Amino acid sequence: MSDAITVIAEAGVNHNGDIERALALVDAAAKAGADVVKFQTFDPAALATGDAPQADYQKRNDGGSHDKPGGQLAMLQNLALSHRDHHRLMARCKEQGIEFLSSPFDADSARFLMDELTLPRLKLGSGELSNAPLLLQIARSGRPLILSTGMATPEDIRQALGVLAFGYLGQDTAPSIEAFAAAFDRMAGYQVLERHVTLLHCTTEYPAPFEDINLRAMDSLRRTFGLAVGFSDHSPGIAMPIAAAARGACVIEKHFTLDRSLPGPDHRASLEPDELLAMIDGIRQVEQGLGDGKKRVANSEQKNRDVARKSLVAARPIRTGELFSKDNFTSKRPGDGLAPIHYWALLGRPAQRGYVADEAISAQELEGELP
Repeated sequence: MSDAITVIAEAGVNHNGDIERALALVDAAAKAGADVVKFQTFDPAALATGDAPQADYQKRNDGGSHDKPGGQLAMLQNLALSHRDHHRLMARCKEQGIEFLSSPFDADSARFLMDELTLPRLKLGSGELSNAPLLLQIARSGRPLILSTGMATPEDIRQALGVLAFGYLGQDTAPSIEAFAAAFDRMAGYQVLERHVTLLHCTTEYPAPFEDINLRAMDSLRRTFGLAVGFSDHSPGIAMPIAAAARGACVIEKHFTLDRSLPGPDHRASLEPDELLAMIDGIRQVEQGLGDGKKRVANSEQKNRDVARKSLVAARPIRTGELFSKDNFTSKRPGDGLAPIHYWALLGRPAQRGYVADEAISAQELEGELP
């Protein structure tokens, strides 16, 4: 990752299985200024069993159209894109100058993204954090990985990182929980994770309530694992992604849709195009505003120093030889004369010359010893 914040516009399955809508999502993400537009790649039959229930949010947001036993598989079948569709999306992304990214949910989909589409990196959603075989497959490919950590404890994350470290290191030993833990504990394991893995803090609910966002968990992830940390957001609006940018997120991911009123599991927790644009503008403004952390006089404020600051001036006429006192001199704008820090050094000194009211006190008054 570069120092710039990478903004991922998460199209996900908000195309509802329609390739034309998916292409329009690419166009909208590029127009909003996103760096990456991300989809989801899966074989429904490899992702869910025939009797897998929908999550509550899926039932709520899907309009009840699949609210029956096996409803998740039926929903997924309506949301899957073909391999040909993926090639069309890749081509459109190239035309629009935006990176195509996708999250695989099964081994064949990961293989397709890596071997056929030759994606340089992958993203895994929070649900796959415990899918050790898929983690190992991706790590053994050497591809960098962005990994969401919703629903996870630190131990869950540590275990997933152990699988990744084992895979990235190309260990010859048989995969096992013990081997993964050993790989994670090695310095070489940490170094390879540092080069390849970005963790995204996430709250897996759609939409996620603000009281459950816990942006400070980004700090904990960074401190605990020493890796690059970003934020995958499912909360309403754009406040949390912009706050995450200010808190040091290197990647920000946010769902978006062409129309939030469409049926489907993720539309209601997604931004519409104008909101996506506003979010990205806000992130870029924060990014500019963060600076390098060194306190200095900014170029734009240099011209205001003399206007806003004060100098020591005569509060009333002062005669030559009159002692400076709290009654006859004070500090007023502009700040192009003797700085008020010298107020106490002048108290009790005789004026070397006369002053009219509001005349700047000369720096020469500080020269010489008190009589």
